Amino acid sequence: MSRSHRLTVPPKLHGARLDVCLARLGPGWTRSRARRLIDGGHVTLDGEQPRPSAPVTAGATIVVEEPDPEPSGIEPEAMELAIVFEDEHILVLDKPAGLVIHPATGNPSGTLVNALLHHCRDLSGIGGVERPGIVHRLDKDTTGLMVVAKNDSAHQRLALSFRRRQVRKTYLAVCYGNPSGDEGVVDAPIGRHPRERQRMAVTPSGRPSRTLWKIRERFEGSCLLACTLVTGRTHQIRVHMAHLGHALVGDPLYAGRQWRNLADPRKAAACRDFPRQALHSWRLELAHPATGEILSFEAPLPADMEGLLETLRSGD
Repeated sequence: MSRSHRLTVPPKLHGARLDVCLARLGPGWTRSRARRLIDGGHVTLDGEQPRPSAPVTAGATIVVEEPDPEPSGIEPEAMELAIVFEDEHILVLDKPAGLVIHPATGNPSGTLVNALLHHCRDLSGIGGVERPGIVHRLDKDTTGLMVVAKNDSAHQRLALSFRRRQVRKTYLAVCYGNPSGDEGVVDAPIGRHPRERQRMAVTPSGRPSRTLWKIRERFEGSCLLACTLVTGRTHQIRVHMAHLGHALVGDPLYAGRQWRNLADPRKAAACRDFPRQALHSWRLELAHPATGEILSFEAPLPADMEGLLETLRSGD
């Protein structure tokens, strides 16, 4: 059964595009989701079938008949999950390195979504397809904390919290070099690299992006940083730290061969051979979507990053 939403355009959105308006007013919809609803004929604007780009006027009535999620075709798979917290609304887990979030070309199975579909049979379908409520993502080789919505209401409220930047995410990153000062801010827009499409880059045409960083430990030729995301762009910490000249150890896209600048052969070898970007989602703080209680979680560093730090500390 479809879900009906009747919305009134507020004065502050007068003149905005319809898809932008829906993304602002709807229950956790992204702009792309809003466009799909409009293009699918599920939206009327003052009784008319509109285009996504149609301008709205204050006081106009938008009616959305949101269809039931389509079956995803993704098979549940039994996999061990490191669950940090779980109730009927959300699940917080500690993701290992190498685990892909969604099935895609090259990774048709063995993903977090496959595991979640096995672990939780009734999950959020906000994305328009029956699938677990993935509200935010970690790169395949980034480890650490993630939150998953287990129902539509939780998904809507979590998505709104992320949009309003009310969720605090802090990562630990092992980086090359030593920044001047003990803390700082990177405020630089991020967009798709103009030539290498698998990479992101700091570019004037990119989306506003902001990262707070703070030194936790300094080593000879490298350091351990705590990086807090203010925005949440693809590869944000990796791109911002490389932009500062302090790329992450092991980063296959942004670091190059900076390990050659380390004078100690053991430390250089440890950085050269580290098999992934040394990035870990360490702390996560959010308001519970049902109760409003502030929840804080912390995931210890994985063994590979602990081993890397032991080598970098030696002899200092």
